[in-house]
Amino acid sequence: MSLEMKVKNRKEYRRLKIKRRIRKKVNGAADRPRMTVFRSNKQIYVQLIDDKNGHTLVAASSREEQVASQKVNKIEQAALVGKLIASKAKEAGIEEVVFDRNGYLYHGRVKSLADAAREGGLKL
Repeated sequence: MSLEMKVKNRKEYRRLKIKRRIRKKVNGAADRPRMTVFRSNKQIYVQLIDDKNGHTLVAASSREEQVASQKVNKIEQAALVGKLIASKAKEAGIEEVVFDRNGYLYHGRVKSLADAAREGGLKL
């Protein structure tokens, strides 16, 4: 069964095609994990993944208490998640990551998260 038959709408199909194209080139290792972003309509999630072993090393999301308790718009919320993932990565001893935008365009919430992670000390 092809990808086109599984996906209901054109927008999601387009994003998944872009995602596949990105994932051909972007891989994470334990020393430099892949930082992947998932964006839903209300929340934003980010994980640092070691692709060699198939493990998530660190994760953060806008549903965590530190972020969810603050009443801010979604772009500012993404920036808070970016700072949170940077601090968690520092605690885990991770300083460099490979950024995977997961098929989303690099603007808005995705860009805000990446910029905040850079400010927090991660090298993307």
